[in-house]
Amino acid sequence: MRVVPVPTLKDNYAYLLIDKDGYTAVVDPAEPKKALQAAQQEGVSISTVLTTHHHWDHAGGNNEIAQLIPGITIIGGENDKVEGCTRPVAHNEEFKLGNIHVKCLETPYHTLGHICFLCKEEGSPDIIFTGDTMFVGGCGRCFAGTPSQMFSSLIEKLSKLPPETVMYPGHEYTVQNLEFAAAADKENPAVHDKLAWAKAQRAKGLPTVPSTIGDELRCNVFLRCDQPSVAAWCNRASAVEVLAELRRRKDHFTWPASAVSRVISLIQHIPPLSRHMGLQH
Repeated sequence: MRVVPVPTLKDNYAYLLIDKDGYTAVVDPAEPKKALQAAQQEGVSISTVLTTHHHWDHAGGNNEIAQLIPGITIIGGENDKVEGCTRPVAHNEEFKLGNIHVKCLETPYHTLGHICFLCKEEGSPDIIFTGDTMFVGGCGRCFAGTPSQMFSSLIEKLSKLPPETVMYPGHEYTVQNLEFAAAADKENPAVHDKLAWAKAQRAKGLPTVPSTIGDELRCNVFLRCDQPSVAAWCNRASAVEVLAELRRRKDHFTWPASAVSRVISLIQHIPPLSRHMGLQH
C-alpha cells in the first residue's frame, strides 16, 4: 500500500491510495484532472473516490470526476451532504478496496458527517486520511459541532490509534499550526524541533505530510489538552474546556498579521457562487 500526495487548490492535498496490485482510490480530488494526471504518471487507473467531508475544496470535484470516469464509486459519510456520493458510509463501517481494508471513523465537529478513512494492508503500516479533522500540528475549525464532539473525535478516536499509524491530512497547514503550538505549549521542545523542520521543508518547496499519530501526540497541542502547562496557558480546567479554548485562540492567532492568508483559508470553505446558487450541474 502506498500513497501519492497530489497538491490541489491553494494548500489542499488529494491523495492516490494504491494497493500492492495497483488498485487505486483517490481521496478528496477537488481538482480531478490533477488526480488523473498523477494516476497516469503512476501507471494506474482510479476506481473509487473517498470523500472526507462535503466542503467544496474536498468534495467539489466529485461530479466532474464522475463525468471523466463513468461508473466510478464515490464514497462519503451518510451524515454529510457529499457532492456526487454514490455510496454513503456509517461510523465503523468497513469495506475493501482491492487488498486494502478500510474502516470509516465518523469524526463530527468540522462537519457533522466528517469521515476519516483508516486503511490497512498486510505488509504495510496502517494509514489514516484525516481530512479537516486533524492536521500536522493542529486540527480543523469547529464549524458544525460542539467542543465535546471535537474532544471525542480528536482525543477519544484519533489519538487512541496505534502511534505508528501514518496520518495524511487535507491541508498543508503545518508551519502556522506549530507557530501557534510554540506559543501555547512553549515548554515542549518537540514542538520547536518540528517547527524548525517544517519551515525548512517548506523553504525547499517540500511537503510536511505525512505525520504519525505518535508524532502528533508529541507535537500537536490540541492532543495535549490534558497537560497542566497547556491548561494553565488557556486558563481552563477540564480537557474539553482547554481544547475549546485552544481552538478559539487559534482562530484568532494569525489576525491581523496574516489577514489575507486567513481570509483565503475561510473562503475555501465557501462554495463558488455558481455552486451556491445551483447554477453548476
